Amino acid sequence: MRCGSRHTLIALLIVLAGVLIPALACAQSPTIPKLTMELAAGQADPQEVSTLLEILFLLTILSMAPAILLTMTSFTRIIIVFHFIRQAMGTQQMPPNQILAGLAIFMTMVIMMPVGKAINNTALQPYMNEQINFTEALDRAQIPIREFMFKHTREKDLSIFYSITKEDRPQTKEDVNTLMLTAAYSISELKTGFTIGFLIYIPFLILDMVVASILLAMGMMMLPPVMISLPFKILLFILIDGWNLLVGSLVNTFQ
Repeated sequence: MRCGSRHTLIALLIVLAGVLIPALACAQSPTIPKLTMELAAGQADPQEVSTLLEILFLLTILSMAPAILLTMTSFTRIIIVFHFIRQAMGTQQMPPNQILAGLAIFMTMVIMMPVGKAINNTALQPYMNEQINFTEALDRAQIPIREFMFKHTREKDLSIFYSITKEDRPQTKEDVNTLMLTAAYSISELKTGFTIGFLIYIPFLILDMVVASILLAMGMMMLPPVMISLPFKILLFILIDGWNLLVGSLVNTFQ
């Protein structure tokens, strides 16, 4: 038995050596891929080059889509108000940030739907049907979104960017640079969102003060007032159908 086991072990080692030695030999001399680049003069069709530039521009727009969503739509005001209502109620991380952001995105889609339809009818569909070129489609697409931003942009916020850049003040709305308009619109939305958040904070702050005064009168100074007022604030928010009222009021601010 011992002899048979020894012969079996020797045979197994020989097989392993036959498998591993070629593998090690290949590992010692690996094949390195070779990459070559060639730059030569070509005769490209101008129409083909224009199409490539359009594709590059569209890819750039897609990469900037989150920034466009945050700065050129109603998303900024909505998400600020949602965070203020959560802080005023004192519910910490409830609703979660993902829920608030998702609700803000869908509300943004509803509010911006007329603008999207106008862009689709006046710019996208004619361009897809080859009725207009890419440049004209881009100019047409800017008109609805510029009208929306002009409606909610303060002149004071717009003038500050012209003061920073020291450019000539525009005489008409058509002369306003879209970049300047977007920056001014963002600041205006921040102020509007904070204003609405302040108004939302007042009723909950009054409730906190009432609860704190009652606890102080009862001598319960060691009991945190927030712990007692939180259920009452949630109950108040439910009784007035707070989410329906808040969402409806936010949408009406953009009408």
